[in-house]
Amino acid sequence: MLVQSPTTPIQPPALPDERTPGIFRRITGRCLSAFRTLFGFITLVLGLAVISVIPILNLISLGYLLEGSGRVARSGRLRDGFIGLREFSTLGRIILASWLWFLPVRLIHSFWQDAELIEAGSQSANNLRVLLAVMIVLVTLHLLWAMIRGGKIRHFLWPAPVRFIRWLGESHSLRPFIHSVKAKWNAAGIPALFWLGLRGFAGAAIWLALPLLIMIAAGSAQNNAVVGLGSLFGGILLGFAVLYVPFLQTHFAMTGDFRDFLSLKPARQLFRRAPFAFWIALFVTLLFAIPLYLLKIELAPREVAWLPNVLFVLFIFPARLLLGWAVSRAEKRESASHWTARWITRLGFIPVSAAYVFVVWSTQYLSWHGTLSLLEQHAFLVPAPIFGL
Repeated sequence: MLVQSPTTPIQPPALPDERTPGIFRRITGRCLSAFRTLFGFITLVLGLAVISVIPILNLISLGYLLEGSGRVARSGRLRDGFIGLREFSTLGRIILASWLWFLPVRLIHSFWQDAELIEAGSQSANNLRVLLAVMIVLVTLHLLWAMIRGGKIRHFLWPAPVRFIRWLGESHSLRPFIHSVKAKWNAAGIPALFWLGLRGFAGAAIWLALPLLIMIAAGSAQNNAVVGLGSLFGGILLGFAVLYVPFLQTHFAMTGDFRDFLSLKPARQLFRRAPFAFWIALFVTLLFAIPLYLLKIELAPREVAWLPNVLFVLFIFPARLLLGWAVSRAEKRESASHWTARWITRLGFIPVSAAYVFVVWSTQYLSWHGTLSLLEQHAFLVPAPIFGL
């Protein structure tokens, strides 16, 4: 017979950890997390598209794209380029809920306008006006109360009237709310994104201004020889500039030093370490920019001017992340690639750059704005047509 040693403690049977969530809860949580991420990305794209048509503020959208590529360049992870998706998801919920809750308000408003047109000052029109005012107050209070509670979906679906009455009976101060708004504003980094976008715009303009101005002057000339020679010379300069500007912008976004735009040496050194990654990034950047020029053939109405910019952002955003990935690969390598790989890649740059320059040159004959459309370099400047505002 085996006897339990008195010095050996008897272990109780292992019990399942009640804190461990079940498989259904884990799947539900992951699905909700994926939905919030997707919803945040949709809100991000729409938000960048909207501010892209607003002069001066469109530099914020450029700053966001540069910041995303800079973070990818520093870490090497593409997911780091998706900045603030959780905050964008919350903002999207608030906007969507506000739009849905004001649908009946707009419906009552249309009924009131119809009643006024049929018989101005009638009893029916007065009743609808009072109902409209009451609904505006109630819906506004409900939305504010939902945002105070956290802005989640359940907060917008149910107003929790008992809790609201109790909250009104308590003493409140606006100071915590103001501090919260300031904290979120600082966390969003809007001024920093604007400053980054402004400097990124200026750095790219330094390289693009001369070739584009030469091409514009050549396109406006009357002499065919001047037109041909000017377009050829400006095209060569533009083809040289587009080889460097995307990587200079990305390196600037990574370091924050504007002097990166004034020297080609850092970009050349990085290219030597990862030539094929640089070629892929440049190819995708220029390829994704070419279809967007088709949207400039017709001038979009001012009311829907932001809709084409959704495609602008959807094309430019992954290209910016890919540029950050290429720079990151070059930063992590210590030695240069073999000379054959570098020269094969250099030769591969020529048709890519030439095709892009040809498309840009041809837009002055296809775009609504003529030769001035050459300034709409959305692949490097603000992600929207400048003159299509």
